[in-house]
Amino acid sequence: MTAVMRSLLTGTLVLTLIGCSATGEKSEAAPPVPEAAASMADVPVRPLPGTGAAPFDRPRSMRAPAGWSIEVWARVPAARLLAWTPDGRLLVSRPKIGDVVELTPGATPQQTTLVSGLNQPHGLAFQGDTLYVAESDQVDTFSYAGGAVSGRKVVIDGLPDAKSPELGGAYAHALKSVAVGRDGTIYVSVGSTGNVSAEDRAATPERATILKAPPGGGSPTVFARGVRNGTGLAVAPDGAVWTAVNNRDNVADPADGQVKQTYVNDHPLEPLAKLTQGRDLGWPYCNPDLDRSWDRDYQLNRDGAKLDCSRLPEIEQGMGAHSAPLGLSFATLPAPFGAGALVGVHGSWNRNPPRAPEVSFFAYADGNLGPQRTLLGGFQDADGNRWGRPVMAVQGPDQAIYVSDDQAGAIYRVSQDIATSSK
Repeated sequence: MTAVMRSLLTGTLVLTLIGCSATGEKSEAAPPVPEAAASMADVPVRPLPGTGAAPFDRPRSMRAPAGWSIEVWARVPAARLLAWTPDGRLLVSRPKIGDVVELTPGATPQQTTLVSGLNQPHGLAFQGDTLYVAESDQVDTFSYAGGAVSGRKVVIDGLPDAKSPELGGAYAHALKSVAVGRDGTIYVSVGSTGNVSAEDRAATPERATILKAPPGGGSPTVFARGVRNGTGLAVAPDGAVWTAVNNRDNVADPADGQVKQTYVNDHPLEPLAKLTQGRDLGWPYCNPDLDRSWDRDYQLNRDGAKLDCSRLPEIEQGMGAHSAPLGLSFATLPAPFGAGALVGVHGSWNRNPPRAPEVSFFAYADGNLGPQRTLLGGFQDADGNRWGRPVMAVQGPDQAIYVSDDQAGAIYRVSQDIATSSK
């Protein structure tokens, strides 16, 4: 077993622990959904014609379910979040470039620019033929038809970013994500100013939140707070809003108040949480522990005066510290997986050894998520060197899984082989 596999296996086993402590209430959610057995294999990554430039100029493989195939479907530099159009085209946001790319499926996917000149566009969502795009300072809608957009409208404005006068350019989490509820309510993630910036909780608009605005747009209000950077944002099949959170770095060990690499490596948990009106995910005063209960932050809330962590319900699920979860979506995969959530795990920057990138799967049933499983891995070698970093995975109209990778500048198509699916 390789060091990477041992790391992934250890992280998955840790995350299956369930419990609570004196610093956190037990969630009323049902027990985690049991995991189905699935064998994993080293699956070659096959570049389609015209996609074989580095890092695919040499053989690459991923850890994936046995009997699945992986193609480099398209090359899209700086590819981030994804959304399918009503007529079956894949949209890719590129905040570094300021545009949204459209990929039309075919023997060779046709690549065009859907809209450009935007301010760090990131989150994408559809409600019918209306496309929502989250820029760093606002949320826009467009009317979509036949591979083109028109009628741009700003539905939420005044969101904080590096250009906000009161921040003076100091803003670490400018990228926003967007989701639309069944009733048309607009949800947008607003990350924290920095790693630890408690003033965000008193800002206007409040930062480190998931904000919501009424259908059609308007002034946003706080839906959930204490969400350091809820880049993963999606609506589940039952209409519930979920977020996958990039949690803080360099947290002190509550046992002695020291910031130690051995503790930082595995703390705090990266939450995967179901949101309800007014929920608080604790940042920066309460840190989720490995059992999904809460520790008071030693540096900011040692006596619990800033926030009573014991009153916070435990996190529904989570990922290992510094996983850096980004895109979140819901899908129904072939057996033995079934319904579940897909999370693009970008991998750590300040963990030693680094947390490996992967696409994670969490089984979904009765409104709850089961423990983390690795669906796609192998982007990092035993020394921590990476050739790719997945951002988001979404299921296409053809039932295949499409994955964006901003390091490799690629979109992968991952599918179950016909011979396997017919057994």
